[in-house]
Amino acid sequence: MTKPASQPRARFEALLKQGKPVLLDGALGTEIHARGVPFDESFDALNLRQPELILDLHRQYAEAGAQILLTNTFGANRYRLAAHGLEDQVRAINEAGVRLARQAAREAGREDILIAGDIGPLGVRVAPLGPVQPEDARAAFAEQIQALADAGVDLLVIETMTDLNEMREALAAAREVAPHLPVVASMTFTRDDRTLLGETPAQVARALHEWGADVIGANCSGGPAQLLRVLQQMRQAVPDAIYWIKPNAGWPEQVGDRIVYPAGPDYFAEYAEAYARAGASFVGGCCGTNPQHIHAMRIALDRFEPQPPQTEVRVVAAPASPRTAVRRTQPAGGPPGQPTVPSRLAAALARGEFVFAVEMSPPRGVDLSRLLEGARQLAQAGAHVIDVTDSPMARMRMSPWAVCHRIQAEVGIETTLHFPTRGRNLLRVQGDLLAAHALGIRNIFVVMGDPTAIGDYPEAMDHYDLTPTGLIRLIKRKFNQGSDHAGNPLGQATQFFVGAALNLTPQDPEREMKLIRRKLRAGADFFLTQPVYDPAQARAFLETYEARYGPIPVPILVGILPLATVRHARFLHHEVPGITISEDMMRRLEQAGERSREEGVRIAVEIARAIRPWAAGLYIMPPFRRYDMAVAIIEALRTNA
Repeated sequence: MTKPASQPRARFEALLKQGKPVLLDGALGTEIHARGVPFDESFDALNLRQPELILDLHRQYAEAGAQILLTNTFGANRYRLAAHGLEDQVRAINEAGVRLARQAAREAGREDILIAGDIGPLGVRVAPLGPVQPEDARAAFAEQIQALADAGVDLLVIETMTDLNEMREALAAAREVAPHLPVVASMTFTRDDRTLLGETPAQVARALHEWGADVIGANCSGGPAQLLRVLQQMRQAVPDAIYWIKPNAGWPEQVGDRIVYPAGPDYFAEYAEAYARAGASFVGGCCGTNPQHIHAMRIALDRFEPQPPQTEVRVVAAPASPRTAVRRTQPAGGPPGQPTVPSRLAAALARGEFVFAVEMSPPRGVDLSRLLEGARQLAQAGAHVIDVTDSPMARMRMSPWAVCHRIQAEVGIETTLHFPTRGRNLLRVQGDLLAAHALGIRNIFVVMGDPTAIGDYPEAMDHYDLTPTGLIRLIKRKFNQGSDHAGNPLGQATQFFVGAALNLTPQDPEREMKLIRRKLRAGADFFLTQPVYDPAQARAFLETYEARYGPIPVPILVGILPLATVRHARFLHHEVPGITISEDMMRRLEQAGERSREEGVRIAVEIARAIRPWAAGLYIMPPFRRYDMAVAIIEALRTNA
């Protein structure tokens, strides 16, 4: 039976009156996976098949101090369950999910805990973007919500939505089926703080408020730093709304068959207070968080003293700069019909020049004006080559071939095309290589690419026919010799200069050394490294490698990612796998205050000067498209060359 109309809302409102943010639980999905359940199984069906596992997870979150437990029913709708042949068990799975969460609270001695019915996306596209009609989507949501309401949940949480059209149908279903229950409506955002369909946090907040959501939320997305930005933008748009925030534990990394997250409990504790100061009423954790994260947040919130919330949002944009004239040179490929020209990057490295490569990411839309202006500034400053990434962090972006072609044609500086193997079969790999060569692109940086599970389209094809080493071998031993993979002649040999990835501060040095040797045997012409913040540690790794196998016989361009602010540094340290920022650097940025970007450039220049004696060049990765920081680094190093 559904609870009386007044009881759930009264308990919910009582929590809000406590004066401090309400603490939510952490992840269920990633914790279930960590206990050995593969991602291709139905986690929701575990409510019936392995109830003791779900009960134990809920109990741990209750004991950690959570005040609301979300049921293990994120995918318990007819569409997602149909993929496992379980569409006839919607009611049974949802009712079991509520029962287990309630039992866990009781066993933990926490009768005060509220139980939230968790409702995720249907797993199918809703019209006009997909085949499922709005009325069918609403019916599917209503079926699940009815089961949750009848089982006695205290509130409903519609979360991790990427499509506002689907969210609207879920909210309508909740109002029709269970009008007595408070409803949280929580969207997820891509790395550039927009939904998958391009809505800003402000647009999302206004829409959810207009549609009658009791609480407006953001969950999953990136790590704590991103969702603090999202929260601030939402509150600026709708200041009087109630807000719910559950970030992932940083950007995920695939290690073997597992997805791991870098942000630890102490970092989440700091952000619990930051969310509280920014006006969030509910805070918790999403993917990658565990009971230790929630316990740390509990301690932080217990000592938090409420203050007036911050509603001001500072939007920092790159400074406008006059258009600078750049000497235009013939792109590497030459005009149509002319003989091909080998890589100018290869020639510069062969001459022993200290090379400056700068990374640029394609835009989400079709406007290249800002990127081209940045490329002009970099060319004027003395950059040798622009590296164009391909769908970084599995985020949808313009094809990098087009960006490389426009940069070479309109700016006159050579480019390096980042070429991931993931998501390409053997036919597409070869076709794409021929297209790149026809566009005059000669430098190829081969990488595996980020798993689609962490990006804009987690359901997208994630397979590959070639590993990075296999692709290097294909290019160097086949394409550059005039034939395709099957040995069929191409009519003309390609002239690709091929780069590979290198980590100079690896967590597993033995594995990295094996990868280096494998890439060299495949024919890698140069290496680009991940960001280096400890030159001594990087040099020590190379010395260890050289003692065993001899010097690396190809040029190494060492990664430099300048730090923009202390918050940026803390984000990298806590949320990006494999990056460690020293306390000294943190302190310098903090002391620099509003001039932290200038201090970040000084730190980068110091690192670069320490690296210069043994590196062939730098691979500079400007943060937040702050190409002016890359310009400053190049100019400082060229001045004191």
